[in-house]
Amino acid sequence: MKDYGRLVWLLVGLAVGGAGVGLYLGRSREAQAASNDRYEDYILCTGAVAITPRAPTDGVWLLDYRAGKLLGTVIDRNIGKIIGWAEVDLTTEFGIAPRQNTHFMMVTGQITQGQAALYVAETSTGKFGVYTMGLRPDGQQGVIINRHDMVMFHPTPK
Repeated sequence: MKDYGRLVWLLVGLAVGGAGVGLYLGRSREAQAASNDRYEDYILCTGAVAITPRAPTDGVWLLDYRAGKLLGTVIDRNIGKIIGWAEVDLTTEFGIAPRQNTHFMMVTGQITQGQAALYVAETSTGKFGVYTMGLRPDGQQGVIINRHDMVMFHPTPK
């Protein structure tokens, strides 16, 4: 009977340990939250930006339809302030003619731990771009917006 009790406790311990390992390995290592919203001529998205190792910060993307601009910034975690705005001229990027009717869509996605990409589609040109934010190469405070790819997702109407 004494050995039977030890066997029961061994099996209980293995079951509890296995459940603990399953819970630990099954949960996400990092919170992955992204959000977006639009109002009239503006779209706003958020996504992680890897400015410093092991300390991803929140990046904010703002697309301004009227000006044809994509703006991006990050929040300085230490002081809780916005670190300036980086800017990309989308009319040049997407080859949009002046006063052309446009319709942009954008969303962020996680491409690596702590780094999101911004995916921008423009329906009248049929172009799709992929962007990220990173540290400025000149060492100054702030970020730059990098375009990684630009492809056609449908032919332009004639």
